[in-house]
Amino acid sequence: MNNEMAYLLGMICGNGTVKRGATETIISIEIPHKKLWTEDFHDVALYVKASLNDIRSIIEPLTGAGLSTAQVKSATTLSFSKPNTDYITREIMRYTGSALHHTDMRIHQDIYSFTRDEKKQFLRGFCDVTGYIRRSNTAYGIKYNHRVYIEIPANWFMVIDISNILKSIDIPVQTIDWAHPNMRDGNLRKFNEGNPDFWKKEHQIKIYANEFLPIGFGVIHKQQALQEYSEELLTGYRADRGINASQITHRFYWKVPDRSKTARKQHPGENDIFIPEEIRGKHYTSWRQIAQDLGYGE
Repeated sequence: MNNEMAYLLGMICGNGTVKRGATETIISIEIPHKKLWTEDFHDVALYVKASLNDIRSIIEPLTGAGLSTAQVKSATTLSFSKPNTDYITREIMRYTGSALHHTDMRIHQDIYSFTRDEKKQFLRGFCDVTGYIRRSNTAYGIKYNHRVYIEIPANWFMVIDISNILKSIDIPVQTIDWAHPNMRDGNLRKFNEGNPDFWKKEHQIKIYANEFLPIGFGVIHKQQALQEYSEELLTGYRADRGINASQITHRFYWKVPDRSKTARKQHPGENDIFIPEEIRGKHYTSWRQIAQDLGYGE
């Protein structure tokens, strides 16, 4: 393994699609633009395009061929093809468990044995295609409490895998917003309004901006925002509370009291097949309980 391969695997696990032919395999990776404009009113598509040279310099030596790119307003797609018998193809299939879509992929156990730098590169690749940071992504209504959001659709166990890799390099998850009826529609408001599947959205892993700095982004506008908002967070804690931010931000959930106060109502969706068997039919009052039951804990 090397840093470049770790980064590529992260991108594939984050938002990749694999098409297997009789002799060739095509790998496609989508970088969503999410918003058309950055918060300082620059075109996100142009920023992604400007980042492609750096991404190419990482991936193309592995693929041995140029990356094809296609860009529309909402996303940039990278793709390449390799023979099925090629070493890179076989390694990608091994590390992704031969899954053909990111919503079905799990992180191979060998990734937990990567070096620290390789894990960071894997996470950077993953978050370049799933991670976002915006001024509105704050915690507890505190204007400088900026966070990175990692959005993972449908794939419950990938949330746990990413959280555990973060844990292995001492980066705590601040919270997980699960696509679970008890979390997204705990008082059945949407259900009673006739929208019973409102809660079936992407899962969101949330990490304080300063804690994410060791990983960073390879996409320019994301990295610029991360640096700016991390500085605001660090300055805010010093000025407002007179403490180092890490005293608050560098804590794993099992070291912080659970202040969940409201017992959420029973929701008919608790038995939905969208929910993994391991937790289907259970009632939850905290994101922590789901995380622990699925395998992210002390």
